[in-house]
Amino acid sequence: MHTELRRAPAPRNSPACPPTDGSAQGRVLAVGTPGPRRERLTRTLESTGYTVTHAAPGEVGRSVEHTPPDAIVALDGHGGVEQALAVVQEIRTAPQGQVLPLLMVTADREPAGIASLLRGGADDCLSEAAEPVELSARIAAKLHRVPVPVDRLALDPLTGLYSAPHFRAELDRELRRPGSRPGRRAGVLAVVGVAEADALVERFGARVRREVAERLAGVAERLGNGSNRLGRDEEGRLLVLMPGVDEEGARRALQEFATTVAGTRFVVADENVRLTPAVGWLPLTDADDRAVDRAGDAVAEALRHRDLRPVRYEPWMRATTPRRRPRQVVRPLLLALSPLLALLIGVGVPFALYEQAYAVLGWDVASSVYWVVVAGLVLSASLILLECLFSLDAPARPTAPAQPYPPASAVIAAYLPNEAATIVDTVESFLRLDYPGDLEIVLAYNTPHALPVEDTLREIALRDPRLVLLPVAGSTSKAQNVNAAVSRVRGEFVGIFDADHHPAPDAFRHAWDWLSNGYDVVQGHCVIRNGDSSWVARQVAAEFEAIYAVSHPGRTRLYGFGIFGGSNGFWRTDLLARTRMHGSMLTEDIDSTLRALTEGARIATDRTLISRELAPTRLKPLWNQRSRWAQGWLQVSLRHLRQALHNPSFTPRQKAGLVVLLGWREVQPWLSLQILPILLHSALRAGGADQINWATPACLAAFAFTLSAGLLQTGFAGRLAVPELRRRRGWFWLHALISTVFYTHFKNIVARQSHLKELLGDRRWRVTPRTAAAKAVGQE
Repeated sequence: MHTELRRAPAPRNSPACPPTDGSAQGRVLAVGTPGPRRERLTRTLESTGYTVTHAAPGEVGRSVEHTPPDAIVALDGHGGVEQALAVVQEIRTAPQGQVLPLLMVTADREPAGIASLLRGGADDCLSEAAEPVELSARIAAKLHRVPVPVDRLALDPLTGLYSAPHFRAELDRELRRPGSRPGRRAGVLAVVGVAEADALVERFGARVRREVAERLAGVAERLGNGSNRLGRDEEGRLLVLMPGVDEEGARRALQEFATTVAGTRFVVADENVRLTPAVGWLPLTDADDRAVDRAGDAVAEALRHRDLRPVRYEPWMRATTPRRRPRQVVRPLLLALSPLLALLIGVGVPFALYEQAYAVLGWDVASSVYWVVVAGLVLSASLILLECLFSLDAPARPTAPAQPYPPASAVIAAYLPNEAATIVDTVESFLRLDYPGDLEIVLAYNTPHALPVEDTLREIALRDPRLVLLPVAGSTSKAQNVNAAVSRVRGEFVGIFDADHHPAPDAFRHAWDWLSNGYDVVQGHCVIRNGDSSWVARQVAAEFEAIYAVSHPGRTRLYGFGIFGGSNGFWRTDLLARTRMHGSMLTEDIDSTLRALTEGARIATDRTLISRELAPTRLKPLWNQRSRWAQGWLQVSLRHLRQALHNPSFTPRQKAGLVVLLGWREVQPWLSLQILPILLHSALRAGGADQINWATPACLAAFAFTLSAGLLQTGFAGRLAVPELRRRRGWFWLHALISTVFYTHFKNIVARQSHLKELLGDRRWRVTPRTAAAKAVGQE
């Protein structure tokens, strides 16, 4: 997006236009109360070649309008600085007076008074005792380098950007260009805000807005083409006019621009800062005289999420009242009936097809599908066994860091009303971390109302400055909290944690062992610490060992890439700043993993990198949690699988892993359900279930192999678990039993329900309740 340097035509009375009256030097308006002082000033000006006209205070506007001068020289009057400032204000209030050079002749030699006049709008100040030659030289200098306000110039002389009025004029010319008609104009208008703008202005003053716009424009120029025009509005936001480009091409260009800006450290006000661009845009087909304002409304929406995605303007963004969604009747009804719908789709429809194919065509489709189901179950079991075997050969953590320990940051994302009972314990656990370098702990949280626990957190922050409290106004998701923290953190790498996590004291040291040796992300081992709370928590504790001690390390070794699991994951800050979290995704962690992998990131998995968390203690919260996970995985599959398979940067081995993780996991719950319509059809054809030969060797072998895979995975989990859980052998035996007769089917039902929820557009985030653990596992 390269800026095209187009200058506005010079004003009539500007250095580019010589005096029009034939005078040698130019025409000067002398402002002052009639009397000896003004007469002396007039003689001085005329002696140096200027044509002089006069105006008394209060008459400047009319005089300038009737006979525009080339410059104004004003006396400060007898009222001191206050009266002089009133004269300056009167001159600058007149439309013509805004752009004319203004030199104040003052009897006040105090620096404070002169500074006040310069800040008030004067371009220069001169003592009344100065020599005429100096007065003439100063006027001549102003006429040759006219101090026109930036917003009256076509281009800002420092940034090279169009001022807001001239940018709007460029936009208007583009919209009125011959052949450009509403509905057929190609091009896009974008406005770029910066999430950190207010904080920077508070620290460094309003001048920083111009610096920020200049930095953004530099990136836009490097990435763009010569036809784009760049400007800056009154709020310091970057304005981008991209004519002749289609919407998808513009969206990709704006996304690249946002990613590049977020991944760059800029020098602003002599400090290194990271910026979070918020891009709002609309196509020129929808543009009118309010186009810039509407793109600005889209910027406000982008600022809410801070996920770097350009936001297209929608009419609801302009509404002054909150958007009211129409009352839904059909969707809630379908969601309530989703268990029956899943059976209808997964059992009823296939059964009807089997019956019709047999009755009309004489073709027993069910027999063929049966072997497909058997093959699918065997494939799933084989993949589980391969993961178990490869987990034994998972890459070991490097023995030492390749570089000295840098500053590091921990980001704890919290919805405070849900975490009030546990957040203080969590913060205290982070403050006990053993890390040789500087470590800051950023608690990025949102809450709809003030809570008493906030006072406790402030006291802790006063006691230990490593704790940084970051309330995120308007946030509705973990992704928004993390995104708000990313540009704030000082560390070279960042650990991301949910608010119930207690990382091991050496977690950050061990994470740096990986990151300093060429990795970009490392996912640790999440361990359940409240397994004693209920049978559900014990089930999850054993399951997490199967996931984090077996599956994740095994998959990383098998497929050549790891996965960020949402918590107890450590990122290089620059990569996280470019990637961000997308709050529209229910599993923003998996989505960010795929986008990081696409960029070429290396992700490791380390089962010795421990953090302990809380598990749901009841079945309903567990259902909600797993439902969100399953639906989130489906969203990631729909968004990324096709693109990944066509991406040449992924190896065939990695693409096979992506097919398993993003494709097969979505098919398997429905495929396993096909055994029911097949058995119904077979029983009906055979004259009853007792007429089916259940002892078919192939069927028995497949059943035994499938069953053994789950049992073997549980055995591996018990063997590779952390020491405090390895002693709880009964938990793993219970997990094996419950998984065989209930839990595996429970997860398949959840997956099918989640598919229907995504189809029906129900993407609500249901919070998993937190309760303080009465006694952490291993702390008896």
